[in-house]
Parts: sequence; structure tokens; C-alpha cells
Amino acid sequence: MADYELQDAGEGRFVLKGLMTFKTVEKILRVSEAMFEPHTRLEIDLSGVENADSAGLALLLEWITWANHTVREIRFTGMPDRVLAIAKTTEVEVLLTRGERWSGFIEAPGAAES
Repeated sequence: MADYELQDAGEGRFVLKGLMTFKTVEKILRVSEAMFEPHTRLEIDLSGVENADSAGLALLLEWITWANHTVREIRFTGMPDRVLAIAKTTEVEVLLTRGERWSGFIEAPGAAES
């Protein structure tokens, strides 16, 4: 497998596997632009992410900003613990979870599907 893989699971659902790091996020962002464009509702499963760093968090925030500016909904599932820890440390966790102002939100690990 390459450093990462972004799979289209159909109906606006995507699965990201591998690395979500400084090494890969620029490539992931470029690939995701064309994949995400046709959809108004996106769900991105991050449970296959093996390693993530602050660049991975920046990627998620970029996706949220894009979704907000283009009037789309975006949801993350399987959020890596490391990304949540970085978000808490840098006090941006609210940007990942605040639904009323941002279109992005996350599902807490182990939470039931809605």
C-alpha cells in the first residue's frame, strides 16, 4: 500500500487509510478535491489512519472550511486519538465538534451511529 489511500465507498462516504502526516496531507488534499466535489454530504472514516500528526489535523480543518464555504455537510468517524489529543492541546477541538457554526463534526470513538 502507498503511504495513504482515500477510497470512495459510495454515496458521499470515503475511507482514509495509512498516514495522515506532513508527508501525505498535501497529496490527500489534492486527491480529495475532485472526489468530494460532487457531494453535498460527506462522511469520512478515519479508522484506517495508522499515523497522524498536526498536519493531519490541519487537513481536517481545511476540509471543514471548504465544506462550510461551499455549503456542504461533513462528518468524520473513527477519529484517531492522536488527532483529538492535538486538537485539545491546541484548543481547536471545538472547531471539529461545533455543529451550529461549522458544518464539520466528529463522532467520538465508540459512539453509536446516528
